[in-house]
Amino acid sequence: MDDDRRTAYLTLMDIENKKAYSNLALNHYIAVSKPDSKAFVRRLVYGVLENRMYLDHIIEHYLKDPSHKLGSRDRTVLRLGLYQLAFMDSIPAYAAVTETVELAKRYCKGRDGFINAILRNYLRTKDEIALPDRQSDETAFLSIKYSYAPWIVKMWLEEFGSEFTEDLLAAGNKTPQLVIRPNLLKIQRRALKKRLEGKGFEVHDGRMSHLALRVKGEDLLSTNSYQSGLFSVQDESSMVVVDLLDPKPNEFIIDVCAAPGGKTMYMGERMDNRGRILARDLYKKKLDILAKDAERLGISIVETSTWDAGKTDGTLLEQADRVLVDAPCSGLGIVRRKPEIKYKEWDGELENLPEIQMRILNASARYVKKGGILVYSTCTINRTENQDITSRFLRENREFIKEESIQLFPNINDTDGFYICRMARR
Repeated sequence: MDDDRRTAYLTLMDIENKKAYSNLALNHYIAVSKPDSKAFVRRLVYGVLENRMYLDHIIEHYLKDPSHKLGSRDRTVLRLGLYQLAFMDSIPAYAAVTETVELAKRYCKGRDGFINAILRNYLRTKDEIALPDRQSDETAFLSIKYSYAPWIVKMWLEEFGSEFTEDLLAAGNKTPQLVIRPNLLKIQRRALKKRLEGKGFEVHDGRMSHLALRVKGEDLLSTNSYQSGLFSVQDESSMVVVDLLDPKPNEFIIDVCAAPGGKTMYMGERMDNRGRILARDLYKKKLDILAKDAERLGISIVETSTWDAGKTDGTLLEQADRVLVDAPCSGLGIVRRKPEIKYKEWDGELENLPEIQMRILNASARYVKKGGILVYSTCTINRTENQDITSRFLRENREFIKEESIQLFPNINDTDGFYICRMARR
């Protein structure tokens, strides 16, 4: 059996049954299974996740009994096979079918004939598969074509209109480039670029942040350059958050929702490792990972402590030069990195997010000294978690004024979708 496809299958099953995060599950199974082509495994996993609803639409077309419910094993193997047939022209159809059936023999005993039949039927009659009629139900059409939960499509259609929404949905299904930033404590961007190019990587300058480098190549994080702390992986949207915060050496900065720590590390580097950064999060385990990364990068000014960001710490009132509130959010700006986000159900957790965000922002604002800076950011693009929050905050806290705000979109900026608002305390 092909180890690459088996690794992809095991990863997808973990995501399906255990609700594992795609990036963590993928890294785990690649490390354990040691497949021949990590790039192929990643493409299979993310390809199936990005197109899950469309692949299921195909599967339903070939089920003779519409009420027939497939088990997760059958469905996962079928998704893998159909994704290769529908989206991967570089793989011969016979190879995709043969390898998928071999996978079924191992993990779907007695169902390999059924799975073989659906795959071969698809090859013969794929032109007969139709999407819902766009004129009568645009939400259903876009939802299945691009594989997003209908409530997300409906929300974006109402907020952005038809053309922009379709561009946004398509951009969310594209594989993002790997973006890194140099560790300014150890190396400058030009020197890092030259060093990586000397190792065979293709490196281009970023577009939104003056430090960003976009890199193509395999096993970048296995290089000595990474291990010795010369750079970190960070999307340009996250860099822009820190660029707008604009931390200075010898300042006291509080990062109230710091984990996993990329923005915290960038702050420390921009501060030339002089001053003090208090990095807080609800979970100590996440902060331990953050502290370990600070050690790799040679940053010693970061202090960590667990704290509920929705509560004000009375010992820190009006102490901080700058405060970053990178608030918990729906994550709809990072679906190209975590495709499973596209299938979230609208529930109480999402309903309550704006109030949680508002509570954190109000609590954190009390740490900002007079003349200090407060930055609010999210990795989502819907107005209720972004502009509506900062507008309400500014109405209710007249001592703060908005200096600048940015909304980044994957389809416009080729970054993750981020909202960033910089406010100053008068």
